[in-house]
Amino acid sequence: GADFIEPDLVATRDGVLIARHEPMLGGTTDVATKPEFASRKTTRKVDGVDTTEWFAGDFTLAEIRTLRAKQAMADRDQSHNGKYAIPTLQEVIDLAKAESARAGRTIGIYPETKHPVFHAAIGLPLEDRLLDVLKAAGWTEKSSPVIIQSFETANLKYLRTKTQLRLVQLVDADDVDKDGGIVLAAPFDKPYDFVVTGDKRTFKDLVTAEGLKEIRTYADGVGPWKPYILAGKQVIGADGKPEDLNKDGKIDEQDRVLIAPTSVVKDAHAAGLFVHTWTFRSEPKRLASSFKGDPAAEYKAFFDLGVDGLFSDFPDHAVKA
Repeated sequence: GADFIEPDLVATRDGVLIARHEPMLGGTTDVATKPEFASRKTTRKVDGVDTTEWFAGDFTLAEIRTLRAKQAMADRDQSHNGKYAIPTLQEVIDLAKAESARAGRTIGIYPETKHPVFHAAIGLPLEDRLLDVLKAAGWTEKSSPVIIQSFETANLKYLRTKTQLRLVQLVDADDVDKDGGIVLAAPFDKPYDFVVTGDKRTFKDLVTAEGLKEIRTYADGVGPWKPYILAGKQVIGADGKPEDLNKDGKIDEQDRVLIAPTSVVKDAHAAGLFVHTWTFRSEPKRLASSFKGDPAAEYKAFFDLGVDGLFSDFPDHAVKA
């Protein structure tokens, strides 16, 4: 029932865009089990952080084809590990077109350019490669079933000079504090291009009324992490510690209660932006206590606040809600 498929994009050594959550391959593929690639493990700076990993940019597409995907979240079903190849952007487009024809409705793609500054620094900039593939697919207009998103701003501003396709500014953070407040910590405190240029603003600044107006000068929508719109706080007991509301012996999302929503959706709409928030997950431990373990209650709360769309790991639940 999804309207869009969301491939995060990284580049191979030979410049092919593939769908992986990060340029680092260790978390989502079986690369660590391949002795022939042991020597490829290396240390690079990703958004200012030294990262020792296998990087997609050090592998040709032919080599990537020998890898298989694995579930990155340890608490989720691992039974599909090792079964599936790593798709290229082109294969995702082919899938969207085939499924659109089969379902009799338009299914688009919603690619994210991952770490644009990093990719430019290793000589594999993403933006023109992405536009070339989309152009070959016949997707160049604002009405095309494509939305391009990024956590950085400079590459979106560049894309705006080159394409009419819809663009979305993603807004990240590091965590949420005990009172439901947004916590900023590097590298999740600001778009990395701000770090490079010495811009002092943070992700929080992007979702002020003023920040949203500026986003509208180069993007069509904004993609804030959910707690920027509606967050939960811990209930602190007399001992100064968070209460285990569901008495399961651990403190997680289920032990938070909702606080008042922010004005981000209203302010974004006033600036002329649509709002697509992320990421909805159906596991009870990822739902605030106010939702009583029911994913539909969380979707409804966000729909009631006027979001225009959302990303879900469980699109069937999202569509039903």
